[in-house]
Amino acid sequence: MTNVLLVTPPFTQLNTPYPATAYLKGFLNTLNVDSFQADLGIDVIHQLFSIDGLQKMFAEIDEETDLSENARRISFLRDEYIGSVQRVMGFLQTPDVIEAQNICHGNVLPEASRFNHLNDESDAFGTMGLMDRAKHYCTLFLEDLSDFIVEAVDPNFGFSRYAERMGRSASSFDELYEKLISPSSFIEQIMEDELKLLLDQHRPELVLISIPFPGNLLGAIRVGQFIKKNHQDIRVSLGGGFVNTELRELKDERVFQFCDFITLDDGELPVKCLLEYISGQRKQTDLKRTLVCNTNGVEFLNGANEADFRQEKLGIPDYSDLDWKKYISVLETANPMFRLWSDGQWLKMTLAHGCYWGKCTFCDDSLDYIKRFESGNVGLLVDKMEALIKTTGKHGFHFVDEAAPPALLKDLAIEILKRKLNIVWWTNIRFEKSFTADLCLLLKQSGCIAVAGGLEVASDRILKLINKGVSIDQVSNVTTNLTEAGIMVHAYLMYGFPSQTAQETIDSLEVVRQLFELGIVNSGFWHRFALTAHSPVGLSPDDYGISITKGLGGTFANNDLEFIDHEGTIHEQFSEGLKKALYNYMHGICFDWPLSEWFEFKVPKTKIPPNYIESKLTDGIRIKDNSRVLWIGKEVHVKIYTKKKGKKDIQMTELTLLSGKTHVQINTKASLGYWLKDILSKASLKEKPLLFNAFQQAYESNQSGDFNKFINSYTFSQLKEAGVLIV
Repeated sequence: MTNVLLVTPPFTQLNTPYPATAYLKGFLNTLNVDSFQADLGIDVIHQLFSIDGLQKMFAEIDEETDLSENARRISFLRDEYIGSVQRVMGFLQTPDVIEAQNICHGNVLPEASRFNHLNDESDAFGTMGLMDRAKHYCTLFLEDLSDFIVEAVDPNFGFSRYAERMGRSASSFDELYEKLISPSSFIEQIMEDELKLLLDQHRPELVLISIPFPGNLLGAIRVGQFIKKNHQDIRVSLGGGFVNTELRELKDERVFQFCDFITLDDGELPVKCLLEYISGQRKQTDLKRTLVCNTNGVEFLNGANEADFRQEKLGIPDYSDLDWKKYISVLETANPMFRLWSDGQWLKMTLAHGCYWGKCTFCDDSLDYIKRFESGNVGLLVDKMEALIKTTGKHGFHFVDEAAPPALLKDLAIEILKRKLNIVWWTNIRFEKSFTADLCLLLKQSGCIAVAGGLEVASDRILKLINKGVSIDQVSNVTTNLTEAGIMVHAYLMYGFPSQTAQETIDSLEVVRQLFELGIVNSGFWHRFALTAHSPVGLSPDDYGISITKGLGGTFANNDLEFIDHEGTIHEQFSEGLKKALYNYMHGICFDWPLSEWFEFKVPKTKIPPNYIESKLTDGIRIKDNSRVLWIGKEVHVKIYTKKKGKKDIQMTELTLLSGKTHVQINTKASLGYWLKDILSKASLKEKPLLFNAFQQAYESNQSGDFNKFINSYTFSQLKEAGVLIV
């Protein structure tokens, strides 16, 4: 018998498993608790986008249904869609070059409105190759079907969300409850069929349902509803990111018709306490951060005395129950950075708990997942990475930290290089000055291919108000360092922060335009500022010149708030123009357009000079005494020869410095050559850290020369080219 069933409800990602259940399964392994995990989302996708699934879906359509012209076309071509779907799904699971030729140049795919923009994208995908073009065509095929499903079958459907609108700002449970007491939709029936198979096979005592996003909420509660209706002996608990932020002040008892428990924040200790309670080893009052419904209504129980488990006690994430072959890589855009979220299979890990900065005023930094920072142990982290590579065969990692600490990333990169792990990885960062050119080169050497960071509102005044801890100067130089190291950069952008003016919005767009024109940012996404109850702005609205009008005091979700900005700027009117501008900048075009062209209303002229970002770029090298001098190449080879200088014979050395990407030869006097060979050996990954001040002292005592002249010499520039880093 499986004691615990871990469920991710529809829908999260198509290309890779959401990691919550893998984390919990890894933890349960440390307790010797049997468990099984399932991604209902990917299971439903495969049932829906199959020959049988599409036949049943099209059979659902009433001939009298009023459809748009595009939906009618898809309906008329149903046989073509049914005949092609198996090939499309197979290709997205396992791309094949012959099938790619067929998809791109044959007559495999029927086309509806999503294919209308192919001519605009042909140049981009032409440079990216046949396989990507075929993947993109298959993605458009699925998106056409998705449009049809939303219009004719189930308006709540989305590939990475289900009924997301209901989950957002749901201060009342009424709308969700009305949906739950109505018959299940076609999509929900597929989910229930898959769930029934799981329950019959594993017969769990406890089902843990993770709700990471609003688009998982209805699916999760439908899962609980099915279990409570058909298996009253099974306990059901809800947890996850949505729960942690939205349901902390839950009062509506009706939610507990569909579950028994709701746990908050890190799930490991609450789940351990639940298991002990279910087995009779713990009193209900001694549960950890758990909501229940008793005779007195909804109660928050937190009587457990134990502290949360530290990172090293959580076990190794375990993906063993998930079928990686089911996940499909879709390609929505040619932008190589943007596609990371939907293309490829990534092992998701966290390097640290919480955010090491934890001061941004728009962020939920009063909540545990932000405010309680605990850095990971690099050795144990890389141990876990090696174990995951061995068990999954995957070599791509997505570190999903709020913001990965630069010092931890440096140590991680060194440990990856020491162990000679052949991996690629990407993560979230803050654009802070610690990301020097050399640190970025080190990260690249260890496998870093991309980072995403919050530029937010590209205005120094608003950045200070946000308490972001970065400036436009820093962002410009850090993104340059990253880009020159060969690391792609994605910028999270924000508009509509309290007191932001129309002038600041336009100036922010101009800063973004220049960053893209210079090629130091590769992709971005505009987010409209969202006010949350647990952020500094939400907790002290008067300090930011706003008045909260809706969202507080709800009996269900209580996080997203509506407000009035007393500055008076109508922020929503900028949405479409900002997105259009960014889309074109990401494709490398329209940099010469006036900013006013993107908006259908009058906007102020930018006050940002045309060379503003370029003027911020500096060549200054910041080296601290405790920086590490690191040689990442192979052992240095030395060849001795004699050079004539007048009547004198001068003994010389030719040093050959090799790394995986470089081959540098340095000719210098013998004394300096022998010293360089020795000092580079001491700076290698195998040795204890060589600090910069020790490096300087060693040079001055051995060579008796001017150290400043040395580090600014051609010889030192050759060392840097060969692989000497100062981090």
